[in-house]
This record gives sequence, C-alpha cells and structure tokens, in this order.
Amino acid sequence: MTDANAGIPTLTAPSAGLSHRRIMTIILSLMLGMFLSALDQTIVSTALPTIAGDLHGLNHLSWVVTAYLITSTISLPLWGKFGDLWGRKGFYQLAVVIFLGGSALSGLSQNMAELIAFRAIQGLGAGGLMVGSQAIVGDVIPPRERGRYMGYFGAVFGLSSVLGPLAGGWLTQHASWRWIFYINLPIGIVALMVIAAGLHVPKHRVAHRIDWAGSAVLSAAVVGLILITTWGGTQYAWRSAPIVVLAILSGILLIAFIPIERRAREPIIPMRLFSNRTFSAASSVGFVIGFAMFGAIVFLPLYLQVVHGSSPTRSGLELLPMVLGMLITFILSGQLVSRTGRYKMFPIMGTAITALGLMLLSHLGTTTPYASTALNMFVTGFGMGLVMQVLVVAVQNAVPHEQLGTATATATFFRSIGGAFGVSILGSVFDSRLLSVLFAHTSLAQRRLLTAVLLSANPAQIRRLPTPERTLAIHAFNSGLERVFLVAAPIALVAFALTWLLKEIPLRTTAHVRGHASEVEDVHATGLDAPGEFLA
Repeated sequence: MTDANAGIPTLTAPSAGLSHRRIMTIILSLMLGMFLSALDQTIVSTALPTIAGDLHGLNHLSWVVTAYLITSTISLPLWGKFGDLWGRKGFYQLAVVIFLGGSALSGLSQNMAELIAFRAIQGLGAGGLMVGSQAIVGDVIPPRERGRYMGYFGAVFGLSSVLGPLAGGWLTQHASWRWIFYINLPIGIVALMVIAAGLHVPKHRVAHRIDWAGSAVLSAAVVGLILITTWGGTQYAWRSAPIVVLAILSGILLIAFIPIERRAREPIIPMRLFSNRTFSAASSVGFVIGFAMFGAIVFLPLYLQVVHGSSPTRSGLELLPMVLGMLITFILSGQLVSRTGRYKMFPIMGTAITALGLMLLSHLGTTTPYASTALNMFVTGFGMGLVMQVLVVAVQNAVPHEQLGTATATATFFRSIGGAFGVSILGSVFDSRLLSVLFAHTSLAQRRLLTAVLLSANPAQIRRLPTPERTLAIHAFNSGLERVFLVAAPIALVAFALTWLLKEIPLRTTAHVRGHASEVEDVHATGLDAPGEFLA
C-alpha cells in the first residue's frame, strides 16, 4: 500500500465459508447465552416476596435486583473492550462460567447478604453475555446479512419478558425459589458445549494497555446513577441530600471521565466514537426509547394482576400479544434490512408506532375488555420490534472491526441506563398520581390502610382488602398507570425525532472493516465495500 493510502480504512475478507447450518449453530449458542441474561432480569421479580420471607431480609430486598443491575451495567464497556483486544470467544465462555457460578451460589444462599453478593457476580457474567452475543454476530456475519439473524436475538428478549415472570411464579409455587437460579445451570452447560464445539471467530493480537483509571471512574459514576434511580422517590425524596449528593458526585465523575479517556492509550470508551454520527444518534435513541419502553412496559403485568385480577401465571400469558408484535417486526425488519441494505426507515417507523401504542395504553381503564388491552399491547410490541435490533446493526456497520465490541457495548450501555432511569422516574410518576387520587377520594382511615398496600404493589394484598377499599385501590392504581403511559408516549416521540439524525450508510457485504470510526462512516457513505475499491 502506498503512502497515499495511509490512514484509509481497509476491509478484510469476511469470515467466509460458513454454511447456513454452521451459522445457525453459532446463533443458537449465542441465543442461549443471551436468553440466560435476559431471563434473569425478570424471573426474580415474582419470587421476591417469598425470598424475603425465607431469608428474613425485607429491608434489603431491592438490592437483590439492584446488585444485578449495577454489575451487569458497569461491566458492559469492559466486556466489549476485552473482546476487542483479546478475542471474543474466550471472554464469552468466561462470562457464561461467571454467570453460572453466580446462579449456583445464589440458589445456595442462606441469608440476604449472600444472595445480594452472588447476584452481583451473576450480573457481572450477564454483562458479558449481552455484549458478547451481539459482537460475535458482528465477527461472523456481514452487516448486509446481519439483520435477519439479529431478529432472532430480539425474539429472545421478547420471550424472556414473558417467560421470566411466568417461570418465576411457577417455580416458586411448585418447587422452590432457589430453582429460579438452578434452572440456569443446564441451559448454560448446553450453551458452553455448543460454543466450544461450533463457535470459531477471528482472533486479533494487538498491543494493549487496559484503561483501569477510566474503568474505575466510569464504574463509580454508573453505580451512583443506578443508586439514584433505585433510591430516588422511594427510600429518599428526589430533592433529599443523599440523592442530590449522588447526582453531583456522578456528574463530576462523568465530566472527569472525558479527559481520562482522551489521554488513555486504550480507552474503555473512545471519545472518537461520538464523532461518528450513526453511533451518537443510535446511542441517543437507545437511551430515550429504553427510558420510555422499559419504564412503562414494566407496569403492564401489574395492570393485568391488580386491575384485571389475573394470577401471575395468567398475566404472563396475557402479555403474549405484545411479544407476538415484537416477534413479527423483529423478524420482518431483519429480513427487509438484509434484502434492501437500508435500515433508517425502521427505527423511524418503530418509534412512532411505539409512541402510538403507549398513548393507546394510557386509555386502559378498570372496565377495559382484554381484547382492547391485547390490541394495544400488540401495537406497542410491533413498534418496539422495529427499533432495538436495527440500531445494533446500524452501529456495527458504522464502526471499524477493532471497535466492534466497544461500540456494541457502549450502545447497549446507554439503553440499559435509559431503562433504569425510566423505571425509576416513571415509577415516581405512578406513585405521585396514585397518592393524589387516594387523598382526593378517601378518608384518613382509608388512606392509612390503602397507602402501604398500594405502594407495595402486591396484588394478593390488594385482593384481600374489603370491597369498598378494594374498589378505591383499583381505581387509584389504574389512574397511576394511565399517567405513566401518558408521560411515556411523548418521551417516545423524542426518540422518533432523534431517529431522523441517523445516517443511512449502505450496509457492507463483508464482515470486517478497519480504520477510525469517523473515517469508516465517511467511506461507507461512498458506497464502497470491497478491498479492491479502496486500493484502486
């Protein structure tokens, strides 16, 4: 190569020669790993009251969820960077082993402190499963073909959102809450066997120096942000000293993180990524749509159980219309992306339809028939399926291969943080509206009886209330949910506006491209995707 070509991104040959059967074997192993990670975000929820009773730790119950969320989120950039530096297969296997170890130990926990610690270990492995599965797809499948396979991963998310609470409730009722952790072991062992036998991805040897300073500062900032979303509006008022101090410290750490990354030889999140318009736009959309979707959708099972009176098992089945909508568009959008090589239209349509679905959900009432509820959930799921996986394809197509894992992990990181903030802030919206309705329609004695029951959001306790108080409780609960969806809908429209900033870059027909992220984006805009075209 002449000096004239210096600094120009060069494309390497794809991981060619892989048959469809071989690719599907790889995809299956990755789907199993991602299924484990996604399932454990929801399967614990229905078992929490039983766990609190057995381990006598009601005061620390929220940390069973928070510990998993913290370690899975802060580890995302680390797993992505490690995979870029040393190769993804080994680190993916390590993530599976850590996750299974945390699962086994969580099932063996004898007190709440042990369970919280082991859930943190489990979350550490989950971060690697989430990033590794998506990045490995980028190693073996060109972006032009990646869409149809990424749809399968979207389907895993949809199914896990239903199967998690369903399986958690069934196992807790018919076996033991410990089995919600033990069930991971056979699935994980199968995944390890398939990975060892069938997964072969390129290995890259590069000079490396881990950005430990950046990792520590980012991790501390994320811990602060997640604690804000966990404690804000629940244990502490949003304007209380602990929340304000956490917000200030987290802000200072995030500001300090930028110069640290600029000086680092191997930054954990290269600042140059943000000069890539596609990456920046996709990360912004991911954050906002994660805020709206996850913050609102988490309330649907409660609506079905409290307002419709469904059992935990039945409410899981009643969520299937939303999952069906997601499955249809996950697969359809993936196929169309692969056929046309274009992706921008799908997040635009998806965010608009999601906003419409959330607006429809804001009209759910105490007498709304299930058929109408199912239709509204289907519309929401239909929109969601057009957004999430297509954003991953867009990001991976816009960055060089040596930054594939880092870019994938960072985009996933923003979506996770958005979801955490959404659950917390929309939860506060729900609590505020619920208490407002209670104070307006109840006596002092009724308020004392109802407030604690409703804020615990325990459907069984609500059903045991006397008829007058139960009617008031259901009305207040439903009013709070209406407000949540009403607030979430315009937030989804913000994501809709951001999707127009995505740059439509022709999808490559090769798996690897080298160069800086901004350079790759500029070269893609020319439509060139073969090595000879760069060197001609």
